[in-house]
Amino acid sequence: MSTAVVQEDLVEYGFRRVIITITAVLCALLEIVDTTIVNVALNNMRGTLGATLTDIAWVITAYAIANVIVIPMTSWLSQQFGRRNYFATSIIIFTVASFMCGQATNIWELVAFRFIQGLGGGALLVTAQTIITESYPVEKRGMAQAIYGMGVIVGPTLGPPLGGYLVDNYSWPYIFYINIPIGIIATFLTLTFVRSPKYGNKLKANQVDWIGIFLLSAFVGSLQYVLEHGQQDDWFNDGTITFLSVVSLLGLFFFIWREMTYEFPIVNLRVLKDGNLRIGTVMCFILGFGLYGSTFIIPLYTQSILGWTATDAGLILVPSSITTAILMPFIGRMIQKGIPQSYMVAIGFFIFFIFSYWMHIEMTPDTGVENFFWPLIMRGVGLGLLFVPITTLALSTLSGKSIGEGAAMTGMMRQLGGSFGIAIITTFIARFNQEHRVNLISHLDPAKTVVQERIAALQRGFMSKGFSYDVALEKAYKVLDFGVTKQSTVLSYMDVFLYLGVLFLLCIPITLLIKRSKNKVSMSDAMH
Repeated sequence: MSTAVVQEDLVEYGFRRVIITITAVLCALLEIVDTTIVNVALNNMRGTLGATLTDIAWVITAYAIANVIVIPMTSWLSQQFGRRNYFATSIIIFTVASFMCGQATNIWELVAFRFIQGLGGGALLVTAQTIITESYPVEKRGMAQAIYGMGVIVGPTLGPPLGGYLVDNYSWPYIFYINIPIGIIATFLTLTFVRSPKYGNKLKANQVDWIGIFLLSAFVGSLQYVLEHGQQDDWFNDGTITFLSVVSLLGLFFFIWREMTYEFPIVNLRVLKDGNLRIGTVMCFILGFGLYGSTFIIPLYTQSILGWTATDAGLILVPSSITTAILMPFIGRMIQKGIPQSYMVAIGFFIFFIFSYWMHIEMTPDTGVENFFWPLIMRGVGLGLLFVPITTLALSTLSGKSIGEGAAMTGMMRQLGGSFGIAIITTFIARFNQEHRVNLISHLDPAKTVVQERIAALQRGFMSKGFSYDVALEKAYKVLDFGVTKQSTVLSYMDVFLYLGVLFLLCIPITLLIKRSKNKVSMSDAMH
């Protein structure tokens, strides 16, 4: 059977296509919301489960490790088990694990079930993208990517406000229980409406690349741990971090060697010979860096510096997501009309630079909610112009099953970019904070009149409330110290946004390396 016929076999029309699109977007949304929904519930989990801050970080780390291990294997697993069966099984694993997370009675039970949830969830992202792509005729695939992109962009932003609301009004297990009804509906719709492409012969058990799976897990798992825990464990001064860094490097080296020489690789790295895909994976990494990095830093700043609630901190990102969602269909149409995606990507990077620089200017210890609105609208426009054009560009010169393998590669790089982004931003905040604190304290010379007057005024204030002379003086110094800490933290956030903006600005010349595809962007027959 020719590729074209297989393609047409999978194209859906009318009601069926609407249902398949809703199912796939719902599953992608489920997976991505769960990467950020726990962020605002960590304090409550610590109290209930009696966990330390280091222990509770594993709730995020375990999920991310499982995600990044599974994503590059999705193309291969789909071919082995049939896409519909694999997709439905992944939803069931994700849903059951969500229920078990809510039932967990100690921290390590929760971490184990989060890992299993991540194994089910990682498959949902790339498989959903392929199902949507193949359900639309070739000329409408830019629009298909725009619809999928809405879920991927809105997801990380939807997590914190939804999690905040559930934690504030119910309790933390409900952030997992909310997945159960959606998972049941998605499983039913998948088994009823989604169809699998016809694959060639499946591999026998002795042909399965078990060594590749082990090396990939060692590389990604170790790297993810190093990134998540490096800063709090003092990087290479910690034996575990040093050991796992070596494991990660060796794992990467032997994984690349294995996949390039084995006849049936678990991840087909040869697909990276395509120049556009190579550039696309780099851009997806940077997109993940910006998307997850800014989603991480804004709630952190609003809660720790401005004193907002978890719900309010999450809601601030909603206008940005709505802007992206509104833009997506228009960008899909622009791609269909043949407007070069490289132009859109270059403009998107520049707009993201404007957003980052604007945030750098606006941040103070008492910035008002109104100061965030327009910069975050710019963020929404920038992400809209980056997500779909980068994805379609990366896959535009591929054909056949290489498209599915390329999609898995871009998905993995976006997730890794997010992990790198959060880890590097956390490290930079800690380092910049120390530098700014030292600089600010050096300017607080007790011999200066203005400093003496400030301390005396604070002391008088505390004495008027009944504190003794010595206690009031001690409290005055503490207030001054708190002010320095707050100011140095704000300055470190400002620095991070400035460097994030420069990173995006430096990406614009990379768009010049992109080759124009002779064909219309076609992400057809993925994973065949």
